[in-house]
Amino acid sequence: MPKTLSKAYFEHHNVVLLAKDLIGKELNTYIEGFRTSGIITETEAYAGKGDKACHAHLGRFTERTKVMYESGGIAYVYLCYGIHHLFNIVTNTQGNADAILIRAIEPTQGLDIMQKRRGKSKIDKTLTSGPGNLTKALGISKSHNTISLTGDDIWINDLGHQTSDIVETKRVGIDYAEEDASLPWRFYDKNSKYISVK
Repeated sequence: MPKTLSKAYFEHHNVVLLAKDLIGKELNTYIEGFRTSGIITETEAYAGKGDKACHAHLGRFTERTKVMYESGGIAYVYLCYGIHHLFNIVTNTQGNADAILIRAIEPTQGLDIMQKRRGKSKIDKTLTSGPGNLTKALGISKSHNTISLTGDDIWINDLGHQTSDIVETKRVGIDYAEEDASLPWRFYDKNSKYISVK
């Protein structure tokens, strides 16, 4: 039986370890009366105040970033380029501002709903690959910012098996982060086609 990840899981102090551990877990949503889900295939870790790629670098505290300083286990959803909603998981304990960006999932339930939301005539890897595509497919929007990830709207199940072939590489689109841009904090399942960039 799948086990829903607890708040304590997300309060772990090592965001990089969690980002890797989430590969193979199942992300679920129940939004607008529809259940959709998929296996997490790609993540990126952002380590709070000391990471130049993180929104909370140097303790930046704004209306947008304040959610990151909450205790782990809630959603941080923001709008990127005014177009894409990006879904992040706040981790660690209160005041640390760590987060994990979910970049891709391999769809498992509610594929017809995902197709409709994405306006796609056929199912291919672009359905849920890329952080903007997956939020649209799952129905996640800015209205879900700050909600608990142990509730009935968005939750993550541990299916009891660990993905063995995980690639560790640098994060995508953060050239501004200087030396931190080369940190190997993006993780993906080598055997899945549902990856944004290989």
